[in-house]
Amino acid sequence: MITARALKHPYIMKRKGLQGGRAVVAGSRIPVSTIVNWYKMGKEIYEILEMYPQLSPSQVHDAMSYYYDHLKEIDDEIASIQDESFWKRQFPPVLILNEKNQDIYG
Repeated sequence: MITARALKHPYIMKRKGLQGGRAVVAGSRIPVSTIVNWYKMGKEIYEILEMYPQLSPSQVHDAMSYYYDHLKEIDDEIASIQDESFWKRQFPPVLILNEKNQDIYG
């Protein structure tokens, strides 16, 4: 039986300093989690290819294959990206006063 560690994903790479070390489609800066997230939101593979014309069908299918071999990693990544409270802590809203000293958020 082949294990996930033995499988190769020729179109996927991880490199420190590139997208925070996340899995991306080789030759691009497109994270696997982005492709998977679009797929989970109901996009078909052909629609994802239309959105990212620089990618080949093989690259997108390999991203999906990588996901199925690394479910926890990619699901955790998607969850952290969608964690609104995390992003509010990272980038708190800033109170800005306009010329009439009315509160607006920037």
